[in-house]
Amino acid sequence: MLALVFDGTAALRTDYPRPRAAAGEAVVAVTVAGVCSTDLEILKGYMGFSGVIGHEFVGRVAEGPGEWLGRRVVGEINCPCGRCGLCRDGLGNHCPGRTVVGIAGRDGVFAEHVALPVANLYEVPPAVDDDRAVFVEPLAAAFQVLEQVDVGGRAVAVLGDGRLGQLVARVLAGAAGRLLLVGRHEAKLRLAARQGIETCPGEAFQPAGQFDVVVDATGRADGFALAMEAVRPRGTIVLKSTVAGVGGPNLSPLVINEVTVVGSRCGPFRRALRALQAGQVEVASLITARFGLSDGLAALEAARSGGNVKVLIDVGS
Repeated sequence: MLALVFDGTAALRTDYPRPRAAAGEAVVAVTVAGVCSTDLEILKGYMGFSGVIGHEFVGRVAEGPGEWLGRRVVGEINCPCGRCGLCRDGLGNHCPGRTVVGIAGRDGVFAEHVALPVANLYEVPPAVDDDRAVFVEPLAAAFQVLEQVDVGGRAVAVLGDGRLGQLVARVLAGAAGRLLLVGRHEAKLRLAARQGIETCPGEAFQPAGQFDVVVDATGRADGFALAMEAVRPRGTIVLKSTVAGVGGPNLSPLVINEVTVVGSRCGPFRRALRALQAGQVEVASLITARFGLSDGLAALEAARSGGNVKVLIDVGS
């Protein structure tokens, strides 16, 4: 099958083995996939991954239990063992033996087919088209901030105007007392402003320890340092960035200002699907480029550019 593979370098292969469904799994024919910042970090060596990259997708079940065949689905990316103490405590996303689609120990979705546990699948409502359904995984990650932190009536800054920062800002805007999106790209800030979100270019941003909650979605090693400048004493920093090869920042301000730091990763798929079905979060305007899978290498390059927000890869129909 056709697949975009990373093994020290990214390459498009036409002979990659089609996955087969193991017990409890289904094979999904991928329709549309989305390029994420984590995919780009994989290409820099993050997680030491090799195999098919990509983890955001929508597709149809091609092989597996009869009741799932033909269903249009999205899927959670963490595949836990189901047996360890963390799994028994309902923390399968943190299972030490888990594989993660396109990130750790399991092939991803920049391919014609992907194998996933049936337990990871969610059927997509007919009202949510493929171009919106492909946002379910990153949108769920944005909703995870609300699962972890109370932002109601509080001053919130989202640092980073890229793929995830845009989604986090859209999700938090309706809950925060004041929300400010800080970024480095004029066109991307305009996208957020059209949704009624207050924005500020990075060069004009005055951190000054004035925000109750600061979300770092910069995808850069220096994002955390900026977050520490922006958060008020006894405030909260939410870390969304995953960056390869990060050096150690000076953590003294966290102690001095008694700041809470929250790591935030994957989130509630059902909540994201409900929001898309109800039209509560607009995502279509974030799509700025799309490529066929045969042009997957070009898609990665486009996602690296500062000019694009969300790059989609059309895989099948």
